[in-house]
Amino acid sequence: MSHYHGGSLSFNDPERRKWQDPEAILSGIGLKAGLTFADIGCGGGFFALPAARIVGNKGKIYGLDANPASIAALKEQAEREGLKNLYLTSGRAEDTIICERCADIVFFGMALHDFQDPSKVLQNARNIIKPAGRLVNLDWKKEAALGPPMHIRFDENKASHLIKNAGFTIESVKDSGLYHYLIIAKPA
Repeated sequence: MSHYHGGSLSFNDPERRKWQDPEAILSGIGLKAGLTFADIGCGGGFFALPAARIVGNKGKIYGLDANPASIAALKEQAEREGLKNLYLTSGRAEDTIICERCADIVFFGMALHDFQDPSKVLQNARNIIKPAGRLVNLDWKKEAALGPPMHIRFDENKASHLIKNAGFTIESVKDSGLYHYLIIAKPA
């Protein structure tokens, strides 16, 4: 899985904060001190780093990405910031369960459409999430002017269908800024 779509969009570009506020999104999904957060397709840590600050020393962040260079860069940044609550793994989300029934929140930050087998990734998420946990899918609106090529995007209906088929119940689907939608689900 990679967040490179051949365009000039960089996922850790500081300009991104002009159109997407990770702290506000994470607070809005209920992330707070002491929770365990699994960021599937974490890339360089646009969400994982702020999540680590929010959950604090009593919380944990599990990050998974197929790109070893992204994981290495994220580890280096976490060390520079003195964050010791990140547990990072390089691997394919289709093949990797980063922890068993450990996560209060399993998060996909504009990643679900990138996986070769999103159904398998969501099935693995069922093994990662706690019984009372929440799955959160933040992804590109189908017609948004910014983002990956239109043909690889999942609209809210397709993403909801995949999530339901993996054994989740959709709690809410809503807009998240100009370019994204947010789906929150719980294990069925």
